[in-house]
Amino acid sequence: MSKKMRWVGWGTLLALLALNNGCTTPTQPAELLQLSPESSQNRAMQIRVFETSNENELLSASAAVLQDLGLQIEESVRQMGFLRATKERSAREYGQDFSRFFMGLLSLGNFRMPVDLHQKIAAVLIARPINQDGTKHEVRIMFYRVVWQGDGQADRQYIPPGEQKMEMIRDPLIYQEFFFKLSKAVFLEAFTI
Repeated sequence: MSKKMRWVGWGTLLALLALNNGCTTPTQPAELLQLSPESSQNRAMQIRVFETSNENELLSASAAVLQDLGLQIEESVRQMGFLRATKERSAREYGQDFSRFFMGLLSLGNFRMPVDLHQKIAAVLIARPINQDGTKHEVRIMFYRVVWQGDGQADRQYIPPGEQKMEMIRDPLIYQEFFFKLSKAVFLEAFTI
């Protein structure tokens, strides 16, 4: 058998193995689709029911409250009852630089902790009628933030600047403040489900 034929044989074998690997379906861990124990608490914190038949007034009041909290409306789809608002802030927290210095000192320079530099706080709001005659509306708001970090290092692995992480904001006071202001804005009492 010639060298060229052997290379074709190996190439065909490698191609078949690659195709075989591409056809397999990845298995998902069972816990991937499981709800966490705090899911129902988060949902209860994010949702209120308002007795009103005027969805436009409810959305306008929601937009005004978000702006009052310092966020700017970036996207609004009234037909869907959808609002998205954001604001950008510094993410630096007191003590981050000291922690970074001492971790570097204790690890003899093998570890440099990345620090949070910048964050974008966002709110997504959905209002929808929950009964046939449209006199009750459910308002759900979710606050989250995207944080960009400065550079860091763990042993020989360099963490480049600009790496980001996204996390839900789960502080109940933020949600309570939003719904309190929204209740005052539409002169209605909000009901927790």
